[in-house]
Amino acid sequence: MTALGAILGSAVGDALGAPFEFGPEGAFSARFPQPGHGGEMCGGGGWDPGEATDDTQMAVLVGESLVERGGLELPDVFRRFQRWAASSPKDIGLQTEDVLTNGEPWDLAAALHFQVNLRAAGNGALMRATTSAVYFAPDGRDATMDAGRRLSALTHGDAAAWEGTAVFHELVRVALDGGDPIAALPGTLDAVRDDHRARYAVVLAPDWHPDDATEFNGAVWPCLGSAVWALRTTDSYEGAVRAAIDLGGDTDTVAAVTGGLAGAVYGADAIPERWLEPLHIPLPGFADRLLRAAELSDLAQRLTRRAASTPPHDRPVDDFSGAYSADYDLGHDRAEL
Repeated sequence: MTALGAILGSAVGDALGAPFEFGPEGAFSARFPQPGHGGEMCGGGGWDPGEATDDTQMAVLVGESLVERGGLELPDVFRRFQRWAASSPKDIGLQTEDVLTNGEPWDLAAALHFQVNLRAAGNGALMRATTSAVYFAPDGRDATMDAGRRLSALTHGDAAAWEGTAVFHELVRVALDGGDPIAALPGTLDAVRDDHRARYAVVLAPDWHPDDATEFNGAVWPCLGSAVWALRTTDSYEGAVRAAIDLGGDTDTVAAVTGGLAGAVYGADAIPERWLEPLHIPLPGFADRLLRAAELSDLAQRLTRRAASTPPHDRPVDDFSGAYSADYDLGHDRAEL
């Protein structure tokens, strides 16, 4: 079940990468030089062994909203995010925290943050996109990419973040449909907004390497590019995730994005059991819930079952009054992480 592989794969990558965040290149392989060595879910940096971060926590909140509300009800997703943010999670991006706590309406909070700060191209929406990518995959390219944009715009006012999330949605969709996401890149780029296509074409090109990045991989472009590079240059789920973590920097998110893609390609059976067994996802603000692989598996089944049973035209989709539109473009070309 590749949908299960995507969701478990993203969470495992997140938990594996968390202890190495902001560390140097090659730190993971230096500590665990042989694949299959064991103990890789080592914890550290404030994280328990196998503990997933805000990346997976927010992905779960998105997924549960989709299945419980029967579609994309953006105010509900935003309220869940706010409840989580108000409960002192171990990790939350500075921009995301401001958007969720600034008291502005759900459809304007991110736009107003961007209008003031002109910095909203981080990977904080991309990191949580696997559950929504699975849910909307049956709807085809345009619908799944649009859903990615709308969910991204809840917290990120820069259209660069929307487009990166949309591309990830489409690559997961292709993999779940049995296709090759690497081969699908040219067609996917055709569906990216004109004013962002060139920049994504650079980081998704076959000859691009993460060392070529002009921004820290906490930005949406090199984060997505690094995940695609890791998938392209390896031949297994384990190899892709190891390569992603060894890049250093924002290792939990780069590995979460890589793990979602690689899990969709290789399936759940390709994820080592030694990585799944200690996996756990706390949900601050939600009655001290603690999810493990079994609960993520149940969520994956609910996402795919709901997606298969509800025709696309019957699914509710909220629109933004101000934050999301094809014309909304407050200085996106000046945006940085």
